[in-house]
Amino acid sequence: MKFFVVGLLALAIGFVAAADDKYTTKFDGIDLNEILKSDRLFNNYYKCLMDQGKCTPDGRELKKNLPDALLTECSKCSEKQKTGTEQVLRYVINNKKSEWEALQAKYDPQHVYFAKYEAEGKAKGIIA
Repeated sequence: MKFFVVGLLALAIGFVAAADDKYTTKFDGIDLNEILKSDRLFNNYYKCLMDQGKCTPDGRELKKNLPDALLTECSKCSEKQKTGTEQVLRYVINNKKSEWEALQAKYDPQHVYFAKYEAEGKAKGIIA
């Protein structure tokens, strides 16, 4: 899944770049639903990304790798990470509008990534 917040998947899986130039699959077993259903967990990752709170180790890796994931169209992501990205995007866009807008303002202020992936997002039903 290529889309602006392709790195938001890491919100839930906290991927790290591995030696083979792919993100680690170490965190692929994390339950995304648990994070998305918990305001506390979701907000911890969100605050980390927004420099408003402490980061867990995987949150720090997410924040570090998010710009690269956006730039490279998640080319270093596993298929599970791409699928998870779609799930996270759908949730954030539909349920956390103000957080979505703040993340866009921080990580895509010129709307370069949004414009690039808008048609794909619409085709997948992620954005209206």
